[in-house]
Amino acid sequence: MSDIRHTEVDGVCVTWRFVHHHLIAIVAVDKASDASPLVAFGPGNYPDLAQARELLPELTRLWDAVRREFWDKLIPPLPVVTRQRAWA
Repeated sequence: MSDIRHTEVDGVCVTWRFVHHHLIAIVAVDKASDASPLVAFGPGNYPDLAQARELLPELTRLWDAVRREFWDKLIPPLPVVTRQRAWA
C-alpha cells in the first residue's frame, strides 16, 4: 500500500501516499490548473496529515478530503444491500 494518490479540492491538488499501511505522507501541493508547485517536501521530511494541517491550515478542506480518501481505501464502505421483508 505505498501507492501515490492525488486529491484535488478548490483548485489545489495534493500528492500523497500511504506509508506502512496506516500513515499518510504528503509529498507535494500544486495548483490544479497548471501543476505549478505551491509546496514540495523532500523524501526525508514528508509531513503526515496532522503536520500538513499545522503547516498549511488554510487548506483544511483539502486535508479533510485526503482523510476521507485514506479511510475509504483503508476500510472500504460496505456494499448497500437491499433487503426484502417477508410478510407472513
